[in-house]
Amino acid sequence: MSLQFNRKIITIITLLLVLSSANIYSQNFDIDLLRKINLNRNRNLDNTFRVITNSVRPAQIGVPIILYGLSLTTKDSVMRRNFFYVGASILTTMAVTTILKVSINRPRPFVTYPDIEKETDVGSHSFPSGHTSDAFALATSVSLAYPKWYVIVPLYLWAGSVGYSRMHLGVHYPSDVLAGAVIGAGSAYLCYKGQQWLSKKYKIKVHKNNL
Repeated sequence: MSLQFNRKIITIITLLLVLSSANIYSQNFDIDLLRKINLNRNRNLDNTFRVITNSVRPAQIGVPIILYGLSLTTKDSVMRRNFFYVGASILTTMAVTTILKVSINRPRPFVTYPDIEKETDVGSHSFPSGHTSDAFALATSVSLAYPKWYVIVPLYLWAGSVGYSRMHLGVHYPSDVLAGAVIGAGSAYLCYKGQQWLSKKYKIKVHKNNL
C-alpha cells in the first residue's frame, strides 16, 4: 500500500485512541449533555426514536442483499463490487466496535447514573455505540459507492438520527455516539481506499498477463 494510505490508517487509529482517552476525562460533560437530552426529551417521540434505532439491523442486512440481488438480475459487475464493498465496511465496523467494547468495558449510562431513563433494550458495553457505527458505516459506504446528493443526504440524516436516538433513549453517552460515527465512517472509507488499491493492482496484473 502507498505511504499516504498508511498514514491515513495511523491517523484514524490515533484519533480512536484519543477518543478512548478523552472518554475517561470528559465524564462530567458527557453525563451533563446526556441528562439534557434524555431527561428533557419529548417523551411523545420515544416510539419514533425506537423505530429509528431498530431500523439499523434491517438496513445493514437489507441493503447488501438488495445490491447483490440487483447485480445478479442486471449482470452489473460494478453493483456486485459495491455489494462486497458495503458488506466489508459493515463487517469491519462491527469487528472494530466489538473489540473496543470488550477492551474498554464502559458501563451503560443508566447503570452508573440511575436517574438516566432507559427506554430501549440493550446488550453489551457502552463505548462505542454499535448502532451508530453500523449506521455511519452503511451511510458512508453507500454514499461513496453512489455519490449523489439524493443518496448522501437521506443516508446521513438517518445515520445522525440513529446516533441521537441512542442518547434520547438513555443507552449511550455522547462520546459513545461520536466514537461510533468516527469508527463507522472511518472503516467505510478505509475499505473504499482498500478496494481501490486492490482493483488497481488486479488490473495491472491482468494487463501484464495479457501482454
